[in-house]
Amino acid sequence: MAYFMISVSNRVNLDLCVKYALAGFTNSINGLWTFMEIAEGDFASFLYGARVFNLYQIIEKKAFKNAENLPPWSSITFKMSGRTYYFPYRLFLKPIRQLSEPMVRPEFAYVAENLLLRGGYRKTHFQADQTTLHAVSQMGEVYTETVSYLDLKNKEVFIPKFTWDKNSQNIPEVFKFQELILQSLIRHHLSDANKLQKFFDGMGMNDLNGNDFEILGEKALPEGHIDLLIKDAQPIGISRKIIIEVKTENANVIDVGQLRSYIDEIKSECKAGILIAKHFTKKVLGEAKSNGIACCVYSFKNVNKSSEYSFEELLSKLELVFQ
Repeated sequence: MAYFMISVSNRVNLDLCVKYALAGFTNSINGLWTFMEIAEGDFASFLYGARVFNLYQIIEKKAFKNAENLPPWSSITFKMSGRTYYFPYRLFLKPIRQLSEPMVRPEFAYVAENLLLRGGYRKTHFQADQTTLHAVSQMGEVYTETVSYLDLKNKEVFIPKFTWDKNSQNIPEVFKFQELILQSLIRHHLSDANKLQKFFDGMGMNDLNGNDFEILGEKALPEGHIDLLIKDAQPIGISRKIIIEVKTENANVIDVGQLRSYIDEIKSECKAGILIAKHFTKKVLGEAKSNGIACCVYSFKNVNKSSEYSFEELLSKLELVFQ
């Protein structure tokens, strides 16, 4: 199970999230990405004003049709673009602990570093590591407040889908497949300890045990942003790290150089750098080998690029093969 901090745009929305034990995400690719990233059974807190609020467990996920006027949040129309955003993607939450803690606490260092290096929020969510979850599980007190659950049982729902056919896009129900979704699929795939072990074996690191590691989403560094980070779940003495750069299309030499700079920044605790892409030329493979970077091809088994697929369907079809 993973732990996320969900960014909230203003105090009014935060109060509504807490009152109804509900998180909502907009009809945008970032909103859908967050909805796909967080799974039932995961844990979450709200992040607002450089403070962390409460600890919840996600008990159910639903995407609602015709959600423009669905309570509790109002739709937002931006004057510059004229676009209207509403909240079709919902997470239903079970309150676990009540807390309001400043981000300056050392226990939040993993997420705080991401915030500082990004120059602010500018993101719908941040994944924290297991160490942070263990710390938050001991903060505040057991939740005893009354929750005003909304009755949305009779509202029509849908399963979001993805397609490679641009003309088939029908937001918010069907989105064109994008790199953010590929990153999330790979993270979910490797969150299974057996698949992570197979991944380690495939790159020749048989000495690593998949049960000892966790895989996290985007990690900010001074040099840029790592797409995926595999690290010791409970580091003792050192914290071993494996970094992954994900490309939806073909890899190029620039991608190799970018990943190499991340490896050099993390230094000795970085055990491997992996570039995942659709295809590698001989030139890129040679450049990667000379820089000590492993190359892995992703594909989806028996996928028709003109059809539509749910996140779960794509996850079941995802294959990763080292070159």
